[in-house]
Amino acid sequence: MRVLKPGILYFLLVFGAGFVLGTVRVLLIVPHVGHRTAELLEMPLMLIATVFAARWITRRFAESHNHAARLAIGGIALGLMLAGELAVGIGLRGMTASSVILNRDPVAGTAYYVSLLLFAAMPWIVSRR
Repeated sequence: MRVLKPGILYFLLVFGAGFVLGTVRVLLIVPHVGHRTAELLEMPLMLIATVFAARWITRRFAESHNHAARLAIGGIALGLMLAGELAVGIGLRGMTASSVILNRDPVAGTAYYVSLLLFAAMPWIVSRR
């Protein structure tokens, strides 16, 4: 239970950044360069946001000072991120649950799934320094 609060906060920080960047991407960048390129341009910014959020969480919460807790924080945040992605896809974009997960560009989708794994592992990764 002690990792629930940092996991939720980590999710909120990164999801909030993603929501803002995603809105900018869809409204301003996609019309000029297309979906794939726009998503790939956004990913380094999301990685930076993820690193900063993970660093802040691991420094802010004392319960994140062991490996299992750091991985649990990332796992909780990943579960919430997937739920959030489904909620946005279904609620705001009118997609089905399966299309939110399965209908991704082969290149940008692969990079997205790798970034999700990095997101889940980032509290552990940044604290190993």
